[in-house]
This record gives sequence, C-alpha cells and structure tokens, in this order.
Amino acid sequence: MPALEIVPVEDRAGLRTFVTFPWQVYRDDPSWVPPLVSERLAFLDRERNPFFEHARAQFFLARRDGRLVGTIGAFTNDLYNEFQGTRTGFFGFFEVMDDPEAAAALLSTAEAWARGDGDVSILGPAQFSTNDEIGLLVDGFGDSPRVLMTYNPRRYQRYLESAGYEKAMDLWAYSMGLHLVDGSVALPPKVHRVATKVRERGRIRIRHVDMKRFDEEVEAIKAIYNRSWARNWGFVPMTDREFLGLATRLKAIVDPELVLIVEAEGEAVGFALSLPDLNGPLRLAYPRPGAPEFLTMLRLAWHWKIRRSVGWLRVFALGVLPEYRGQGLDALLYLETATAALRKGYRSIEMSWILETNDPMNSAVRLCGGEVYKTYRVYRKALR
Repeated sequence: MPALEIVPVEDRAGLRTFVTFPWQVYRDDPSWVPPLVSERLAFLDRERNPFFEHARAQFFLARRDGRLVGTIGAFTNDLYNEFQGTRTGFFGFFEVMDDPEAAAALLSTAEAWARGDGDVSILGPAQFSTNDEIGLLVDGFGDSPRVLMTYNPRRYQRYLESAGYEKAMDLWAYSMGLHLVDGSVALPPKVHRVATKVRERGRIRIRHVDMKRFDEEVEAIKAIYNRSWARNWGFVPMTDREFLGLATRLKAIVDPELVLIVEAEGEAVGFALSLPDLNGPLRLAYPRPGAPEFLTMLRLAWHWKIRRSVGWLRVFALGVLPEYRGQGLDALLYLETATAALRKGYRSIEMSWILETNDPMNSAVRLCGGEVYKTYRVYRKALR
C-alpha cells in the first residue's frame, strides 16, 4: 500500500480540511447527520472556545499517498485533571476510512502526544469532555443520532479494541413513546402518585424558564448542574464562560416551555432542560462543505418551523441538588416534561445520556417506561 503519513494541523486551511473530512467517511450512510461547518470551526477555535483557557490540544491528519484518510485530536484538560486528581489525556474527532493501519497510526499519534504532555492514561472518544459530545456508539445502529449525540461506523469499536483500549464506562440512551390515556400523559401510576404528593406538600413550585431573565436563569441552572453532577464519573465543572457559551448556543433552539425549574421556598433546587431534535431537519437540509451556509440555514428553518419535521425531544440535562434528592422531584420533572412535550406535538423522547452506574437515575427513567435503545462507550488506555 502507499505510504501513510500523519501530520499536525497547522493553519486555518488544515483545520477546515479536518472539519470537512467526515463527509468522505459517511458519504453513503443515511443515518449520519452532517454538522454545520461554521459551528465546528468555531468549536475548535482556540480564541473563541473557552475550553482552551484550561486545556491544550493538537489535531492531526492522516494521508496515504497524498489522499486524506483520517483525523484525530489529542488534548489535555487541566481543569478535569485538577478536579479528578488524575493525569489523563483525551482523544476525539477520530474519523477514518476503512483502513485499519491508518486507524492504529492515528490512535498511536494521539497517545504519543498525550504521553509527551505528561499524561499517564488516555480517555475517549470525546470532544471535549463529559460536558460535550462523548462516547463511541457500540449498540443502536441504523438510526440517526439525536441532537448533540455522537455517531460512528461499527468498525471503530474494532479499531479501538485492537489498539488496546478497554471499556471505561457505558453511557445509555433511553427512548420513550408519548401518548394520552384518559386525558393524562401515559406514565405509570406510581409516577403520577409521587408527583401529586410532591405538589400537595406545598413547598415545591415548578415553572418554565424565564427568557426575559436569561442571565439570572443561566446562573441558577449552572449552580445546580455543577453541584448535582459533581460526583458523577468523568465530571468536570464548567467555568462561567463555558456555561454561558453553551447556554448562548442553545438559546436559539430552546423552547421555554420545555425548560423546567423546580423551586423550594423561592430557591432553584432542580431543573430539566429538553431540546428539540434538530438533527432531523438538519439531515434534510444537508449542509455540504462549500455550499452557502445561509441556504442551509434557510432549508433548516423550513423543515423545522414550517414542515414541523422534528419528531423527537431529547432530555439533555436534569439535575436536583443533593439535599433535595429522594423527594420525588425527578418524577415531577419527568411528568411535567412529558406533558409539555405532548402539548407541543412531540411523540418520542430520548433521555440521554445516563451513566450505566447511576442507579437512582436509571431506576427513575425505567419507572417512567424508558428503555435503553442505544449504548455509547468511553474507552481508556494506560500510557506506558
């Protein structure tokens, strides 16, 4: 075979090549949802993404006889290592043609970079942490990913495991259909009973997010998120700039009726943030590299706002402060989310992702009738 070469991305043109390469990998895959090129370029921009205020990264291209055959990124997140008390690197943006040699070389290159940066192990795929898109799809193929979830060919699992990577954690995605029974959302009777008891206590109030007080609401949700998720595997707290950046990006697609905040005596103690699955209309809009992106956005708006081609809702994040757990607030949030979703015309919900070890959350979702329909895996490898 022609010689293989791995080269670092060193300029803006190389970064654009890095971002647009997946169109080659997924050319004939009807389940893949192409990203917006401008969004990916901004996400990887060291000047614009606050992730790089506490992290270092290098991106690589694999070429065989001058032809691009793969990409990978390697990075060290100092905030993650400080919070977790470890020295771990990450890899992500791993895309490769059906070329085992190129896959092995890309992974080896990322490992060498992480080792050179002082890391003793490497996790992935992630871009860039558990606060972003993470995990390799290992079960649940044949369906497009929901918004902000990952997707990949089946062969990637074989490539990783052949290179010595082992499972670190599985992340589960649950699906649940929505319909009415006797005028109420069809959830198990226990969920309705628990939610009714929570309301009858009188201390709890549930409301929609107030977009007129966007900054204040973001602050309240950030405080709950960083506290309620702190003990989760792989967690790293988001900085103020990271959280505000994420909130600003999501603001354009958020439906206030699907963002719920639970208050106890006037204090925000829990929240549920659900997002319309824009991957459906985005796949129909199909943004091609080089095509005018404003046309893609017009097609996206047509399929989303006019054709109403969004059938799924994704429960993106849910958190309850530790001192308020075990009081039924999660059941109340799920019931109110399902009720609002039905009212808005959604008929399917994905609840994702949830750690396989998060027994309380998995039990709550299963109680609501959710079933695991996709599994994403985070891999680890020791760097000797």
